[in-house]
Formats: sequence, structure tokens, C-alpha cells
Amino acid sequence: MLSKKSTVQFNGTKEQEKELLEVIHELKDEKGSLMPILQRAQDIYGYLPIEVQKIISNETGIPLEKIYGVVTFYSQFNLNPKGRYRISVCLGTACYVKGSGDIYNKLMEKLGIVGGECTPDGKFSLDACRCVGACGLAPVMMVNDEVYGRLTVDDIDDILAKYE
Repeated sequence: MLSKKSTVQFNGTKEQEKELLEVIHELKDEKGSLMPILQRAQDIYGYLPIEVQKIISNETGIPLEKIYGVVTFYSQFNLNPKGRYRISVCLGTACYVKGSGDIYNKLMEKLGIVGGECTPDGKFSLDACRCVGACGLAPVMMVNDEVYGRLTVDDIDDILAKYE
């Protein structure tokens, strides 16, 4: 069964929180400071869970709703953690017509997550993308920076096994 939300619990450290507070106090009085604070917070934690957004809200006085709105508007920000192995399946036209949708669906089934999520063990995350610039190898997926091309759904088990 596919999950509806990420099942990875937030586990920020005191060191990360201390670093975040230093960033906030350094930047909060500057005009337009929210974006740089969010960018640095994501660098510290790897994503922007609600717990981190609340700290930023409490320390800056910016309403949580505004922070959440910015985080969800800009694609550079992640609400869910990324796995140690970040899988990205191209769903651009060339890949899609050659079966990348089936590959994406197979990965969701095998990993037990939907796009944008991370497996509970933090090993894999899955995302769709529009083009990786390897249309001649369609359909294509990437695991971190490694490109896999001319894929079929039958290739998925062997690829995942490399990262077990």
C-alpha cells in the first residue's frame, strides 16, 4: 500500500537547531531575509519540515502561514527529506512515450512510496522530472548522479539491488 505522507520522522539535532538560530539572528533584520533563511535552513536540515518552519516563524515573527506559502510556492524547497539514494524518473515527452510512466509506477510499487516521498529507512526518495537531457537514451532515470537509460520495468529490481 502506498503511503499518503512521508513516514520519516523529524530528527533534527541540537547542533542543527543552534546553527539555524545563528543564521536567523544573523539575517532576520535584513530586508527580504526570509528566502536566505529558508535556503540556509534547508542546507542545514536537507529539507524544511514544519518543525523547522515553526522555529523560523517564532524567531522572526513571520507568520507560519506565510513561511509555508513561500516553501510550497518555490520548487527549490522540499517539505520531505530526500533519501541517501535520490531516484528521479524523467517524465518528459521522449521518455514518457517510451514507457517512463510505467517505470515510475513500478518504483512507487517497489519502494512503497509516492513521488516526493522518502522510504521510512531514509534510503530512497523518488521524484519525477521533466528532462535530464538524455532523450536519446529514453526512457531514463537517475539515481543520485548516475544515469540509467533505455529502461524497461524489468530493469528496476537489478538497479535497486545495486543500492541495497
